[in-house]
Amino acid sequence: MSRERLKTNILGVRILANAQKELLSHLAVREGDRSIGILTTDCDDVSYTALDEATKKADVCVAYARSMYAGAKNASTALSGEFIGILAGESPEAVRSGLEAAISCIKYDAAFYAANEEGSVVYYAHCISRSGTYLSRQAGIEEGSPMAYLIAPPLEATVGLDAALKAASVELKIYYGPPTETNFAGGLLTGEQSACEAACNAFAETVCKIAENPLLY
Repeated sequence: MSRERLKTNILGVRILANAQKELLSHLAVREGDRSIGILTTDCDDVSYTALDEATKKADVCVAYARSMYAGAKNASTALSGEFIGILAGESPEAVRSGLEAAISCIKYDAAFYAANEEGSVVYYAHCISRSGTYLSRQAGIEEGSPMAYLIAPPLEATVGLDAALKAASVELKIYYGPPTETNFAGGLLTGEQSACEAACNAFAETVCKIAENPLLY
């Protein structure tokens, strides 16, 4: 098994210091938010995690976040990639701080890993010690809760989630049933931090074993 860390590429970043009200009315902004920061990347789950990290490091909210259909390898243009995210804040400085936190998370923290030597099977098993406002709201849990963010191809994710739930005292709060927009599957689990870490490890081990011998049943 490889366990090689796979880089997420940031494709485009822009800040609108004073976005038009008509545009803001279609985004999930807070009262008083007038600045937005936009980024695109070639990996959605890493980027969702990064936006959540931004809400912990700066006075921003996630105004918009979506995955592109069919994944980064099938992107329609050079800069669209697999994901677009928009942060909103009262000032350009707050948005810039949020974007910098998100970019740092993408570069140095959250990542997909190869489950085999060829890198033809990949997985995301990321333990978040303290959830921010975005993922907490998505999962319906208290802000600051530990979380296991688990994603893999459909079969591997299904078996891996079962292994994660059996390995630790965690609760599956969101199930991303296959196919997602990027043809993967997975879920958000919560519990004590040690339990979330155990769930991540069990998920990763399971996905790697399937990648090694996919027809063994």
